[in-house]
Amino acid sequence: MANSILLEARGLNKAFGALRVVQDVSFDVRAGEVLGILGPNGAGKTTLFNLVSGDLRIDGGELIFDGQSLVGQPSNRRCRIGIGRTYQIPRPYVGMTTFENLLVAASFGGGKTEAESYSFCAQILRDCELIDKANRSAGSLTLLDRKRLELARALASAPKLLLLDEIAGGLTDEEGQALVKLIRRIRDRGITIVWIEHVLHALLAVADRMMVLNFGEKIAEGAPADVIQDAEVRRVYMGIEG
Repeated sequence: MANSILLEARGLNKAFGALRVVQDVSFDVRAGEVLGILGPNGAGKTTLFNLVSGDLRIDGGELIFDGQSLVGQPSNRRCRIGIGRTYQIPRPYVGMTTFENLLVAASFGGGKTEAESYSFCAQILRDCELIDKANRSAGSLTLLDRKRLELARALASAPKLLLLDEIAGGLTDEEGQALVKLIRRIRDRGITIVWIEHVLHALLAVADRMMVLNFGEKIAEGAPADVIQDAEVRRVYMGIEG
């Protein structure tokens, strides 16, 4: 695993009126690793992603990606320089085919020409086990395939850093296992991943490190085995006292 820091967050803050949703959160993500993020509902996990992706503007702190500051950079610019993301609820262009969804992401998110995009997107569909649904309307896909498409669209922008927001949510155990295998393959290609997930066993199967948030504050960070044994994490996330 490479030792260089790809994403550096220092003292991030975000509030909505009097409600402080992210409070002085700092962390690093090293190139090639998978950082898992845990926390109860309302912990500020998705807000943190929105600060990194540019969907929300930070109120304070610093974000540095691949050596350059992200502060003031719009979301489309962040996508172009290598930050891709998925959303909790898949957002396909339902009136387009699966393949067309990827072409849009590759062209506008990845900056590829139409000619470059065709073979690139076809390979991503193969990797994500969607090639047989390339010409199917995205609106007709099952939940698992919509999740795969959400992941494929993020990959079509050729990210260095991939933000996964509860991508295993709502899936059966078997479907979740299939998605974990896919995420492992993505990791093995050298793409750095930060993954928010409530399905703990899915996260433990892939993550190199884990970070836990509660009420917008970081309460633990470290090796997965150590984090899930942390007394505060067990109390906050698992409801286990002592």
